[in-house]
Amino acid sequence: MRLTTKGRFAVTAMVDLAMRGGHDPVTLASISERQKISLSYLEQLFGKLRRHNIVASVRGPGGGYCLARPSAKISVADIIVAVDEPVDTTQCGGRGDCHDEQQCITHDLWMGLNDALYRYLAEVDLQQLVNNQAKAKAEAAPVTLGKRAAKTEPAPA
Repeated sequence: MRLTTKGRFAVTAMVDLAMRGGHDPVTLASISERQKISLSYLEQLFGKLRRHNIVASVRGPGGGYCLARPSAKISVADIIVAVDEPVDTTQCGGRGDCHDEQQCITHDLWMGLNDALYRYLAEVDLQQLVNNQAKAKAEAAPVTLGKRAAKTEPAPA
């Protein structure tokens, strides 16, 4: 999969923004400092995110960025697509011409993986990532989708 630092940094910065964004805008300088991402790189990424209506900018003193819609309505796929990050496991970029200008024998396999990967990223929203961070600050925890923990009744004494 060709998910480069552009996509990773965009998702990381958006999770940071969602974790700290409330009523006040968050500066890119503060995200840069916390996440160790170049400020100029964040400016490029957030320009694209703004054009895709994922973030909104607030100018002037106390300005910065805030989410343009609720975090539960912004998927990881939305973020990755907004920053022009390809989610592609094929060698041909999905064109079907990687084997002497013909489709290779594993093209459908890789296209299926692309579809599954995109569907997964489309199902994960910023709010889930924020909740995951709050729940697992001290330790890493995988993001799970659609699986709710079953309520367990205490064992009779």
